[in-house]
This record gives sequence, C-alpha cells and structure tokens, in this order.
Amino acid sequence: MNAIEIKNLSYKYGVGTPFEIKAVDNISLTIHKGEFIGIIGHTGSGKSTLIQHLNGLLKPTSGEILINARNIWLKQVNIRDIRFEVGLVFQYSEHQLFEETVFKDIAFGPKNIGLSEEEIKTRVHRAALAMGVHESWLERSPFDLSGGQKRRVALAGVIAMEPQILVLDEPAAGFDPYGRDMVLKKIKEYHESSGTTILLVSHSMEDIVKYADKVIVMNKGGLFLYEETDKVFSHAGEIVEIGLDVPQITRFARLLKENGIDIGEDIYTVERAKERILELLGKAKK
Repeated sequence: MNAIEIKNLSYKYGVGTPFEIKAVDNISLTIHKGEFIGIIGHTGSGKSTLIQHLNGLLKPTSGEILINARNIWLKQVNIRDIRFEVGLVFQYSEHQLFEETVFKDIAFGPKNIGLSEEEIKTRVHRAALAMGVHESWLERSPFDLSGGQKRRVALAGVIAMEPQILVLDEPAAGFDPYGRDMVLKKIKEYHESSGTTILLVSHSMEDIVKYADKVIVMNKGGLFLYEETDKVFSHAGEIVEIGLDVPQITRFARLLKENGIDIGEDIYTVERAKERILELLGKAKK
C-alpha cells in the first residue's frame, strides 16, 4: 500500500493578486510505506510548500493528496486525523517548545489524541529514548536545555504521537557536524526500528545520500528528479546545472573521469569510491 500519492499537485500563493506566484507546479509522485525519502532543492524550489500539503496545512490550488489511499480533502475525511497520521517537524522546531517541563512538552501531542495517562507515559518514555532525551531531563524546563537538546525534545514530541508518516524540514539546521550527525543518526535508527515512512528535507547532499533510499529533486516548483539514490547521482552534471551541489566525493569522481580514470557515475560515498579505486588498482597489477 502506498503511504503518499501526489497527483498533479499545483499551488499558487496570492491567487487573484498582482503578486500571484506558482510555488508548486503539476507534481505527481508515489511514496511507498516504510521508505526513507530525501528532498533536495535550492531555496525557492518548492520543497517547504510541497511538504506542507502532506498534512493539510496547505490546500492544493489543483490536484490531489492521498494519504494511505484517502484523498485528504474529501468531505468525509477529518483533516485533524490526517495531522495525527502525518507528523510534520519544521526547521528550528525547538522554538515550538512551551510547556513547564520536558515531559509535558513531549506528552502534549499524545494527550491531544485522547490517550490514557498510562499510554501517554509509555509513549513519552519511548519517544525520549528514541531521540536520545535523557530521563533526567524530563522534569526540567525545556528552556534550561541546550539548542541541540531542545531539538531532540521537539522531535520526541512529534514521535510520541507515533505518526505513520514523519516529515522533517531541515531537522539538523544550525548544528555543528557532530550535532547534525547525532540527530540524523537517531532519526535513521527510529526509521529502522519503527518502519515509519520518513521524508527528510535537507540542503546537505551528504546527509541525503547517507540516509535516504530515494531522492526527490525539486527545481523551480517542479519535480526535476525522483529516483533511487544511486540513480539520482548518476545525474550529477544536471544537478549542478540547476544550481545544486553534489557530495565532494561525487565531484572528485567526475574530476577523475575528466582525467581518464573512470570509477563510475554512481559515486556518492567515500566507501564506494575507495572500493572502485581499489578494483582499478587490482586490475592494473594483473
């Protein structure tokens, strides 16, 4: 069963005004349950507008959004239920914290679903563990935590609702490399343990290739590419042409090819480049 189906989706801001602009232009794609999807694109490419359609924050100008085979804008569909099924985490999500304690912040979503106190407590502890939120933090004020700790609390708050689909808009924005790796690793571990469908928006190509099974590439409001990660980076030249960067190791592989050493078009990790170079060296010795 498909988790998400987007059919001919278009969205315009400022309809009927002199400032009308099409932010998303006739996008169609399907995401299967349990997939980890990366979304990349330059600023203004339509990434954030696209993901805000997935839990009904924005209503399409035209086209359809289907979540678990249901058109979310049909009259018989309760959009509130969709927002529990699709958890959306914005950039700098720590700014959304507001409760007296970390426990209460993580519990806010489950409480609004109407769960029992025992189930809420179970979910809070489970989500805290998944995001690396220490038990000792739960009775502290979230405002006493560091920026990275707050971000993990905010993520735990969405995970505690146990959405079937988790959409993350730059969840590691503003972090140093260590903090970014820690948060993204926790998200990947959660994906593997829960089977939740995850969509990750990021400006970092290195992050996308490290974690995503497939990649959506947006450009000027349209769908430029949507393929398995391996195949997307075989289009490295085209990706660079639309103003996006590619992993450093991909650029290195392209440079080698220009100088007569071809290690393949699908190089986006150091490990794969190492394997291919060792293969070439082995053949050269024979």
